[in-house]
Amino acid sequence: MIPTNPDMDPRKARRQDRTQHIIKVMWGSFGIFVAFCFLMFLLIYNGIIGYMPPISELKNPTDNAASIIYSDDGVELGRYYQNKGNRVYVDFDEMSPYLSNALIATEDVRFLDHSGIDARGIARAIIKRGFMGQRNAGGGSTITQQLAKQLYSPTSSNVVERMIQKPIEWVIAIKLERYYTKDEIIKMYFNQFDFLNNAVGIKSAAFVYFKKDPKDLTLDESATLVGMVRNPAYYNPVRHPERTLARRNVVLDLMCKAGMISEDQLSSLQEQPLTLHFQRVDHKDGPAPYFREELRRMMSAKEPERGDYPSWNQQAYVDDSIAWATNPLYGWCSKNHKPDGSNYNIYTDGLKIYTTIDSRMQQYAEYAVKHHLGDDLQPKFRRERGGMRNPYSSDPDELPSSQKQALIRRAIQQSERYRVLKAAGYTHDEIMDNFRKKIEMRVFTYDGGTDVTMSPLDSILYTKSYLRAGMVAMDPVTGYVKAYVGGPNFHFFQYDMVSTGRRQIGSTIKPFLYTYAMEEGYTPCDRLSNTQPVIGGWAPRNSSHARVGQMVDLRWALTNSNNWISARLMERLNPATLVRSMHNFGITNKLEATIALCLGPCEVSLKEMVTAYSAFANQGMRVDPLFVSRITDNQGNVISEFTPQHTEVISETAYYKILSILLNVVDGGTANRLRRPPFNITAQMGGKTGTTNFNADGWFMGFTPQLVIGVWVGGEERYIHFNSMANGQGAAMALPIYGIFMNKVYSDKALPYSQDAKFVFPSDFNPCYKEYYGEPASGGGKSSSSGEPDQKKSQAEESIPGVFD
Repeated sequence: MIPTNPDMDPRKARRQDRTQHIIKVMWGSFGIFVAFCFLMFLLIYNGIIGYMPPISELKNPTDNAASIIYSDDGVELGRYYQNKGNRVYVDFDEMSPYLSNALIATEDVRFLDHSGIDARGIARAIIKRGFMGQRNAGGGSTITQQLAKQLYSPTSSNVVERMIQKPIEWVIAIKLERYYTKDEIIKMYFNQFDFLNNAVGIKSAAFVYFKKDPKDLTLDESATLVGMVRNPAYYNPVRHPERTLARRNVVLDLMCKAGMISEDQLSSLQEQPLTLHFQRVDHKDGPAPYFREELRRMMSAKEPERGDYPSWNQQAYVDDSIAWATNPLYGWCSKNHKPDGSNYNIYTDGLKIYTTIDSRMQQYAEYAVKHHLGDDLQPKFRRERGGMRNPYSSDPDELPSSQKQALIRRAIQQSERYRVLKAAGYTHDEIMDNFRKKIEMRVFTYDGGTDVTMSPLDSILYTKSYLRAGMVAMDPVTGYVKAYVGGPNFHFFQYDMVSTGRRQIGSTIKPFLYTYAMEEGYTPCDRLSNTQPVIGGWAPRNSSHARVGQMVDLRWALTNSNNWISARLMERLNPATLVRSMHNFGITNKLEATIALCLGPCEVSLKEMVTAYSAFANQGMRVDPLFVSRITDNQGNVISEFTPQHTEVISETAYYKILSILLNVVDGGTANRLRRPPFNITAQMGGKTGTTNFNADGWFMGFTPQLVIGVWVGGEERYIHFNSMANGQGAAMALPIYGIFMNKVYSDKALPYSQDAKFVFPSDFNPCYKEYYGEPASGGGKSSSSGEPDQKKSQAEESIPGVFD
């Protein structure tokens, strides 16, 4: 304590004492404040106050990253992600240098000089914003602090919470600067930032707004994206282009002030308009949406439990149980574990999923479906039905009025609108009044959709008036699924007619029956009476009157899809054995072992049919569809690889016999239009058409040595169909899609498919021999109507394809 001068005026002495006291209090307060701040930072640093991520997480920040689906030829098909999760990481050297320069000039000009906290910036923010009230004076947050906020700070609801968060971010920023280089911090910042419109991270943003990779962004495009950092909603270039343009020019001006661009560049760039190539990202958009959805369902599936399936859909439990046991891809996320022991998540783990789809063939398949349905079938169906609001059959014997109204009521009750209104407490009458009121809505057209004013009831009938389709193409040797189209448009028709839908297969069942017969010793030359059989009161009908009353060989019968011969053949064989054989072909649905099974009343999915027909293209070996070749983590480390699974289902002897017939179906039978305009395909191929009762389902199954392809076309319900056989048969509804697709494939010389590919038969093969190396057949022992061998030369012997000449 300084002694008081005894000669000093007492009042002056008291003032001096007060001054000294104030100084001591101020220094004491300052010391306490410094100690408090030090203690607070110490507590924050060690995670006692607030959340402080552990060092392991700071070194390896965890964050949601979208999984990317790639085609077999390296094209990105789409991504799996949840809300604000469409993020794909890129390295610093994969980004345009303009991005980092623009970010530094705009957000943190001294970024390269500080260690996470910019004292000058904080002081400026306190003075200008705190004391002078200049709200546009800028903040004191460095790029590293902003990254810390993105990674670890929840959204604050008030000023107090934000004041608490700030020092926490300062400490995290300091730690981040210890563990990462400046380039790595810039990289993390851009990968983390949400640019809106499902564009999380710079890779997604570059694609969504400019349809580019980040490394290809120009200076003005980089400035546009960096300008969004301040407030992405306010500077949204899609909704507020004028604001965004002004903000982009501010960024360019700051870059000029920082010496990163010249005055001339600034003047030139600021005169340029804002040019976007906006691509809205939606999981329903992009190539192969039905395939991607089925892949998502398979990978995310849980182990089936019978109690999780309704009583009316126990077949789904059977199918899923088989898939769980035999298909490594089904339930992949539940079957595979990350290093920490948790299951993989396709929405957050940044997986790279390499599929077997070929992007070019997928494009051709989608074109073939759209072209044939939109340009040919749908206009014909509209003319036949007299408009788009009368989809159902007008035959009262097929569909009585009461049943038709029941179908419409069921469609109403299954709609989302009905469920919402019902949950809100509306009565049935009130709901029906709502369904009759016209409202504005968007409905499907082949031009991409149109806005109309229509009642919800009319919209249901309108939607049902569109024919549906499914198509899948597969390599019969590897099982690689090369193209997959589950419907005409995934936005409007999300029910998948490849894997989920099952429809009656009609005459496409006959190759299974004839294969069974060949295994039992029959040959294509064996002959049966082409007269209508009556079996236990059942008398099948034929659509053709060719060669009625004559003896015809099996080759002719299958080539022309004769129902009577199929029934006679089934009568001589065992339906239960046919069921077992079809299950062996890969068909999992329950099948009724009856004589009528030979005409295809059973319901089978298109994927199952393609699986089964792969045996006809691959020497009797069935191959299961393979959707994915490998899966890697976000660092490129292979987690899983997938290989084909083969099953022998046809013996060598029976295989060449049935193959010879199926080739003739295309060369001279129900699929012969593939050889004529507009298709004119010369490639060796086999196939089978199929049409069900009332033309409800049209099928074509085709194959070459390199591909097996299935096509189905029909209505949403079996009562929605063509009246005329000319338009409603499989050869008219489904076969043209196959023809369009194959012409596209053969015309693309970059694809490994050639019309010169041939099936290889043994040199001494003769279809009329029981064994191609044995003695001639004598009719299979049951070939004539009397049960005696028919010694006449068969149609098959008289007309054997060129490969047997």
